[in-house]
Amino acid sequence: MAVIIRGKANAAVPDAAGYRGYADLARSQRRGRDYAIIVRRRRESRIAVIAPHGGDIEDGTSAIARAIAGDDLNLYLFEGRRRADNYRALHLTSHRFDEPLCLDLLARCDAVVAVHGCAGRERRLFLGGLDHGLRDWLAAALRAAGMRADTRGHRFAAVHPENICNRGTTRMGVQIELTQPLRRGTAAMRVAAAVRCALLAGAPCYRTSDQLLCGTSR
Repeated sequence: MAVIIRGKANAAVPDAAGYRGYADLARSQRRGRDYAIIVRRRRESRIAVIAPHGGDIEDGTSAIARAIAGDDLNLYLFEGRRRADNYRALHLTSHRFDEPLCLDLLARCDAVVAVHGCAGRERRLFLGGLDHGLRDWLAAALRAAGMRADTRGHRFAAVHPENICNRGTTRMGVQIELTQPLRRGTAAMRVAAAVRCALLAGAPCYRTSDQLLCGTSR
């Protein structure tokens, strides 16, 4: 979500910061050329893993979301595929992210985990969202895997009710921000494995394709 853009901005490229929603983005960018939308539905899963700034918008987030979802959780990717200026042209801020296919998927999911990338050289994760129970559960799993995962005192709170992570059936979700070093190689897969294992063992109850996952109520 918070990415440092080096160099001068290309004034000829529309600035996504001015978009009011997906309709504005779609008027200036072409699906199939500038960006791709990937939706993989799993009928028996009530969990959605999404990367609304995937591809070359926030690099590494698509691969991490795919690894978390595996073959049995719902997956949504909005991927930047421009030759340049992906962040400037395609970064639709999370509380304005209303792409219809994403909203349709989340309308049948009780838990939503959104994967984002942020600036920073340290290996850190920042968790936010209105689902504090699931947020803290995932943070504990990440810490148990040896990673620094903060849930408070950072600027990625993701508490806006229209933030895409909070658009599932419960109107609560989790946003995970990863610094650049955690979006590469084995570090990225360690993050994905920790989050996936926590979702497949966690609270509250979510139904997946192969098991009923039960934990304490919120």
